[in-house]
Amino acid sequence: MRAAFALLLIAPLAACASAPAPNSGFLTRYDQMPARTDTVRASIRERQDAQALAQVRKVAVAPTVYATGATLDWMTEAERKALAREVDAQLCFELSKRYELAPQGAAEAHKVRAAIAGVEPTGRFASAASAAASFFIPGPLGVRAPGTTGALAVEAEMLAPAGEQIAAISWRRTAKPVGTDDPSLSRIGDALQFAEPFADAAARTMTAKDHKSRKIGEPDPCAEFGARLRPEGFLAKFATGLYVPDLSGAKKD
Repeated sequence: MRAAFALLLIAPLAACASAPAPNSGFLTRYDQMPARTDTVRASIRERQDAQALAQVRKVAVAPTVYATGATLDWMTEAERKALAREVDAQLCFELSKRYELAPQGAAEAHKVRAAIAGVEPTGRFASAASAAASFFIPGPLGVRAPGTTGALAVEAEMLAPAGEQIAAISWRRTAKPVGTDDPSLSRIGDALQFAEPFADAAARTMTAKDHKSRKIGEPDPCAEFGARLRPEGFLAKFATGLYVPDLSGAKKD
């Protein structure tokens, strides 16, 4: 009963949207990017040129970079590489459902580029306690210590072959003390988990509303990142209550 009462007290915290991310300067333009009002987890500002998006057939996805000025001194080179690769993987997975993927520099392809604009670390020691607490409080929602949840902010845009921006998104999400964001012993655990919802939102922004999904051919154009579904990650979460990057993330290059 005490656990249920505590959940009722802090449940409103899980529904609050993340604070909007400031412009990093990465996008070619930031005007006409209103905030979406139909989201409660992430803060999203986006722009779409519907007429131009309807003409897109092929896209070339540039490797994810880090925005100039992002305060990421606490991250190691390995952490930076792992996070950027996960964003690359998820963008590849989502965009390949919608468009044919083209190699970099293909003259007829639209270009998708993304930059990680901010990362806040996940509290590793509190995550272990959170996983233990969730074991004794069964249910769909987990409980995490406030102040130890991580965050991810990413900006991305689609450019026409001539260079003009036809879609753009500024996305930020912070893990909640109560919710479905899994604790992790990795300092970038939350950021890694948020790569997938970011990529999903970015791909929707970069797709015309009446666009039909494509069937993924063989070989998978995103095979370099490993399997699209990673059951070993689900099994690790079931066994430990933790998100385990080595089992859940993209295959290392």
